[in-house]
Amino acid sequence: MAIKILIVVFLITIIYSLGSALIFLVRDHGEGGRTVKRLTWRIALSLVLFIFLWVAYQLGWIEPNSGPVNWHQTEQQASPD
Repeated sequence: MAIKILIVVFLITIIYSLGSALIFLVRDHGEGGRTVKRLTWRIALSLVLFIFLWVAYQLGWIEPNSGPVNWHQTEQQASPD
């Protein structure tokens, strides 16, 4: 459960960083460096989240979900053998 909370916190922080970059872009009319700094933070946070997800998967902390439809089983049942 703690990993899910950490992932959600990362996603909210990434969205906040993207939104604040948009606000700085509008206020500064593209003249300041604040927009670039916020976008750099967003990219860095996204990379950290991606690496964390990969490490968590490799260590077995998280497992992939087949989704709500479970199309793998439907595909296997439909093929005649």
